Amino acid sequence: MQLKAPASLDPKHPEYREHSGHVDEAARSRAVPGSRGPGGPRSRRRAPRPAPLSRLNAAVGPLLNPLLRLRPRYPHADRTGWRRWAPSWRQWLGVVLTFTGLTAGFLGVAYAATDIPENLNSYATQQDNVYYWSDGTPMARTGWVRRQEMPLKDIPEDVRDAVLAAENASFYSDPGISVSGLTRALWRTVGQGDTQGGSTITQQYVKNVYLNQDRSVGRKFTEAMIALKLDNQMSKDDILEGYLNTSWFGRGTYGMQRASQAYYAKDVGELDVSEAAFLASLLKGAGLYDPALSKANHDRAVERWSWILDRMVDLGTLSESERARYKEFPDPLKRSPGFDTGKQSDYLVELAARYARKAGRLSAKEFDLGGYQIYTTFDRKQETALTDAVAKARKKARKTDAAKAKALHFGAASVATDGRILAVHGGPDHRTQGYNESNATTVPAGSAFLPFVYASALENGVRKTRDGATTEVTPQTLYDGDDGIAVTTPEGPYWDRGGKKVTSRNDGGKSYGQIGLGRALALSVNTPFMQLGMDTGLDRVRETAQRAGLLSSSFGRQVPAMSLGSATPSAIRMASGYATFAAAGTHVEPYSVARITRNGSKVTLAKPASRRAVRAGVAEAVQSALEDAFRTAHPGAGSASTVAGKASAVAGKAGTVQNDTAAWYVGTADSVSTAVVAYRIDLTKSLEPLPLDGIAGSLGDSVPYRIWSGARGIG
Repeated sequence: MQLKAPASLDPKHPEYREHSGHVDEAARSRAVPGSRGPGGPRSRRRAPRPAPLSRLNAAVGPLLNPLLRLRPRYPHADRTGWRRWAPSWRQWLGVVLTFTGLTAGFLGVAYAATDIPENLNSYATQQDNVYYWSDGTPMARTGWVRRQEMPLKDIPEDVRDAVLAAENASFYSDPGISVSGLTRALWRTVGQGDTQGGSTITQQYVKNVYLNQDRSVGRKFTEAMIALKLDNQMSKDDILEGYLNTSWFGRGTYGMQRASQAYYAKDVGELDVSEAAFLASLLKGAGLYDPALSKANHDRAVERWSWILDRMVDLGTLSESERARYKEFPDPLKRSPGFDTGKQSDYLVELAARYARKAGRLSAKEFDLGGYQIYTTFDRKQETALTDAVAKARKKARKTDAAKAKALHFGAASVATDGRILAVHGGPDHRTQGYNESNATTVPAGSAFLPFVYASALENGVRKTRDGATTEVTPQTLYDGDDGIAVTTPEGPYWDRGGKKVTSRNDGGKSYGQIGLGRALALSVNTPFMQLGMDTGLDRVRETAQRAGLLSSSFGRQVPAMSLGSATPSAIRMASGYATFAAAGTHVEPYSVARITRNGSKVTLAKPASRRAVRAGVAEAVQSALEDAFRTAHPGAGSASTVAGKASAVAGKAGTVQNDTAAWYVGTADSVSTAVVAYRIDLTKSLEPLPLDGIAGSLGDSVPYRIWSGARGIG
């Protein structure tokens, strides 16, 4: 039986289609992919794309599912009591892994971001310069840091082992930091504000040379990062060397070398293992372990010293038999060996430092960084003798006339014939008088200049007419020695700028008539030499004096008065000039430094200039006249001294200055030339010399001669 749709139904109605068996072709084409609709082409429809968040969830979800299980679900339904609220082991593991990963990542970034500073701390590079007497004993030091670097190879192995035992036994195997020690140090920093302890040698070195000394977590963390990086870039030996040279040991010293000198008055290379163990104990805190500070310090030092030696035995760096030898604590000096500063040594340092920079071709910046050992030419005994002689003369002058003595100054210097400056007197005290009187060009040389005029005439000859031939001069050549004679030129008298004839005068207005030049020098007759300078040529006189050692800067105008000593040489230069005559006419530029090292390495020095100033025969004639001068003026004094069993003639002469503003004595004995000058200047008013007015003694018994003879040991 077939059912038929009611006629009342619309054919387009769905029920009509369902009951009638008709199929909607459009619906079929939508439902079946690739079907064609009535009268049209085949059409394609794509499935809608999932949202981006859905795609990310689909990709990551499977990976996160295990972690999501760690998510705490409180309370746990399957547990009772407090366990309902306790995280599971998976959750704890997740926390630990997450913290570890974040920490590792943070440290990795911090390590990569940390750079080793290019500039070291100023006190890590600053050293002091040490000056030595000619016999090698310390004389003085300069610089605000007492530190001297030493190469690791020059630091004994026992010293290194003692330091490692005291501070960081695992130094050669650790990565530059100690995790346990760092943790303890950080805990102390946070809890108690104390960062001491917990640092490796590498960390301590980093703190010494790269960082400041503040106590903070940030500084400690930076220290550890730099230490790790430094350990990868520097050798362990280099780190240890730097540490031993920059650590503080108390008594104002930095570095093992200066500590060794401060506590035991010896170089680090001379330390034994017992002394090294004590010095190593100071690294823990010199304020707590310097025995000289207190009895408690002494007790602590003994205890730590003993522990370090025992620790060395445990580490195998010291045998038990050797340990048994060290039962007594090696008490250090009560105080550091001092240097004689503030007095004459400061004048010596001033001269040596200037010469060292010049001869070593060192810039002021290089020299001020320190680390130099300057071995001077200064003879300790001769310096003491010269200083004592000046002090005696100054004391006597104060008793004679205290008012005049206040403005009295003495400059003195002793120079060997080979150019070595052996001693100087620079003034009463460098702290109150900053300039060096031995090197000052303050007053004229006066008649002490006459030997240079004589030498130039003997060397060059004289010329009486403008175009005439040169005539040879000998010690017997006669000149007019009368007082007040006029100075002449080939054209007639010499007139000054005021239109007056220039005349020369002798001391005391004494006349000598015709006198041989050698005799005139021995008697210090002025008038022959003023004319002799004109006949020789003032330019030649000046050249001879400069070749003998005087500086061109000490000369003024070339006028007849130049022959009577208008030049203003220093005591050092006058002594050097007379030394040229004693050295057979060979001049060596005066020098104050024999050699220089920097932290054990030799510094190349320019050799002092040496030149032939005058012929040997000329020098011999000048020296002979000076010997006669000494014997004539001081007949009661010994005319010879003995050095190394050989007799040495004594030579010298006094020098007076016009207007009585200075008095000189320059002479040689034992191949050493010494010049002494006395003058008066009131520095509170002006630099103009004042008359001596008898405060410097008489011509025959002058104060400069007494100082000279006292310093040279001549009666």
